[in-house]
Amino acid sequence: MPFAVQPLPWGYDALASKGISKEQVTFHYDKHHKGYAVKLNAAAEANPDLASKSLVEIIKTVKGPAFNSAAQIFNHDFYWRCMSANGGGEPHGKIANAITESFGSFAKFKEEFTAAANGHFGSGWAWLVKDTASGKLKVYQSHDANCPLTEENLKPILTCDVWEHAYYIDYRNDRAAYVNTWWKVVNWDFASEQL
Repeated sequence: MPFAVQPLPWGYDALASKGISKEQVTFHYDKHHKGYAVKLNAAAEANPDLASKSLVEIIKTVKGPAFNSAAQIFNHDFYWRCMSANGGGEPHGKIANAITESFGSFAKFKEEFTAAANGHFGSGWAWLVKDTASGKLKVYQSHDANCPLTEENLKPILTCDVWEHAYYIDYRNDRAAYVNTWWKVVNWDFASEQL
């Protein structure tokens, strides 16, 4: 199959001690994330032109179901790397400096990002992105499968999946509790690498 998801960067139970269970990760990764690759490969069989494109090319040039599947593969591949069992706490190094420069403080950034994640209506994503024109970081929301790659001058740095499938097993309809847990696993090293 031409399109596949990246392997998880850690075991299914790696985040359990921080509040994201093995069952949650298993359903999210095996059923939802991998399901987007199945759908995109089916679309590529029906339209061979898709098979010659990369995920990013599809995201930037195609609309409809193929876009949705490609963007969700990208979004999830990125999302898993934004978390780590050794994550959480306050950022350090380059990412800490960039956050302070762009938001004034980590506390202000965390407040703005949390508000975006908790306040997003329906399914979508909360992102920390870099505006490559200004060099500044900003909080960005995308609805459904959309992602920063569809916008000029936006580079993804960090994301939190706020689709219900990301948290419903562990937190039912309490998105705020899930977002609070997400902060405990944020992979600041990965975020720094994206700068």
